[in-house]
Amino acid sequence: MCVTCGCSDDSKTTITNSQTGEKTAINNHYSHTHTLPDGTVITHTHSHTNTHEHPTSPQENNHQHQKSEVHAKMHGTTISLEQKILHKNDILAAQNRGWFKGRNILALNLVSSPGSGKTTLLARTINDLKSELTFSVIEGDQETINDAEKIRQTGCNVVQINTGKGCHLEASMIEKGYTELNPPLNSVLMIENVGNLVCPALFDLGENFKVAILSVTEGEDKPIKYPYMFRESQVMIMTKIDLLPYLQFDVNRCIEYAKQINSQMKIFQVSSTSGEGLNDWYKWLKNQIIS
Repeated sequence: MCVTCGCSDDSKTTITNSQTGEKTAINNHYSHTHTLPDGTVITHTHSHTNTHEHPTSPQENNHQHQKSEVHAKMHGTTISLEQKILHKNDILAAQNRGWFKGRNILALNLVSSPGSGKTTLLARTINDLKSELTFSVIEGDQETINDAEKIRQTGCNVVQINTGKGCHLEASMIEKGYTELNPPLNSVLMIENVGNLVCPALFDLGENFKVAILSVTEGEDKPIKYPYMFRESQVMIMTKIDLLPYLQFDVNRCIEYAKQINSQMKIFQVSSTSGEGLNDWYKWLKNQIIS
């Protein structure tokens, strides 16, 4: 495991077709990005095997050397790195984006902390709009196919990607996911990322929009506590607003914080339980599809 960001160093990522139950292992080549206290960004890329042994090759020694540089920098030593951040992932994300564009597929990357209501909102959206739009879903979680099963019950095609110890989806995983799904032309691909407001912000998946989902049970300061995620997201959906009478949550302050981080962000306030505010979200979503 990467000791700085916690990304997985194993090869246990799997993709499961919820319709057939077939499970396939995915071999990953991770790029890890670390932001040090002074703002310096350090990236190292390597393919993972099941175990990390003591370095015996020049490549492994180089990996250990880079980790030493991180340690040195944290203690005040000046270093200079010119490596392109997430270079391989960016290339694959661009390929995904071209694939989506060529088929007029709207791809949304749903990101949030765990328990925000992503899956509930997604299932409600699909059920309410499936007579108007065609949806496919890639579910991302460390373990279980529970969320994929919830989505499958809507009648939507879905695959589950389990990342093991990994804390985010990557462009290569999305490519395998949509290859398995084969979404039709002029449709919507929803990507429900692993619950995490840090690492998913760094990984472009080739999506059209990042949609940050924030529940009113989490606290209104989330946008300023996790600014990179909200800066990278074009849309924010505030969920569970039916619970506002029972919480001390300042809606206006939360919106102010979000706009402070990203003044162009589109913001929706919704309840997947009562349906309040969903029509505005649906209208925006339908307007993104070009027939």
